[in-house]
Amino acid sequence: MIIVVRPGASSDQVQSVCDRLVELGYSIHRSDGVERTIIGAVGSPSLDKVEAAEQLRSYEWVENVIFVSRPYKFVARESKPQRSVIKCRDVEIGGNEVVVMAGPCTVESEDQMDATARSVAASGARILRGGAYKPSTSPYSFHGLGTEGLELLRAVGDRYGLAVCTEVMDPRRVDEVAAYSDMLQIGTRNMQNYDLLREVGQLKVPVMLKRGMSAKYEEWLLAAEYIASGGNEAIVLCERGIRSFETYTRNMLDLAAVPVVKNLSHLPVIVDPSHGTGIRDLVPPMCLAAIACGADGLMVEVHPVPDHSAKDGAQSLDLQQFADLMPKARSVAQAIGRSLR
Repeated sequence: MIIVVRPGASSDQVQSVCDRLVELGYSIHRSDGVERTIIGAVGSPSLDKVEAAEQLRSYEWVENVIFVSRPYKFVARESKPQRSVIKCRDVEIGGNEVVVMAGPCTVESEDQMDATARSVAASGARILRGGAYKPSTSPYSFHGLGTEGLELLRAVGDRYGLAVCTEVMDPRRVDEVAAYSDMLQIGTRNMQNYDLLREVGQLKVPVMLKRGMSAKYEEWLLAAEYIASGGNEAIVLCERGIRSFETYTRNMLDLAAVPVVKNLSHLPVIVDPSHGTGIRDLVPPMCLAAIACGADGLMVEVHPVPDHSAKDGAQSLDLQQFADLMPKARSVAQAIGRSLR
């Protein structure tokens, strides 16, 4: 259940509610907002939850007690009266601005990264994406430059004023990747890597959680719950397409996920049309459609010479294609009352 504390309640009063919840057998998660505090309570205490709620409502500084029937509590829409805005360095995701993340699938060289970062920053991207550690279906594929790739990402991001987002795959490397990144990406293959989710849940670094390729909405949100229950609520959800019977596109980009999940959760939702389609010519129209249906951001693969890309060249835009996309994306954002840099 969710306990909403009245504005102006003292720290001692809020703590008294927390202490009572613990006495009743609940695990608690406290979220202190600008105006009011929200307390999430999970568990199966011996005291009936209706009776427990009545006790809590007797506190004069408790405004409301809300029952949450969904299996995810902390990321549920009911747990926060306002939508979450996640800050990644100086970029806010989930506010009025539609935030664009752009860059290559994989960090390959300094020249590649410098050219990409300089161009996407000039076009209006706010966050530089790129893989230093890359998952691959084949053990013989390129798996990234590792630490060298992280260093290149950080250097060119700082050079052109871009925040940095990159993927972490191994719980043992979380601290290393976090040292170079402003946002950690959990890829589709690791959406249900619970050890990894628990590890990033211990950090204060924002996490971008991609939907598993066969994951239902509830499974996706439960994966986010693993992170939030560890104390890290700075989570951005990313729709990147799911597997379907159709083979023309790489995946089926489920744009219905944006309004559905935003109705179920307070977390921001962004869209990755590159992985969602796997076809370069389909990326721009799906970017525009994603903005129109309410996405809080886009993740777009961009490479100076896509045909020479080490990975995913077929779904990557070149620098001019990305530059051509951004004014159109800006127009769509403005048409629905939002902004895009």
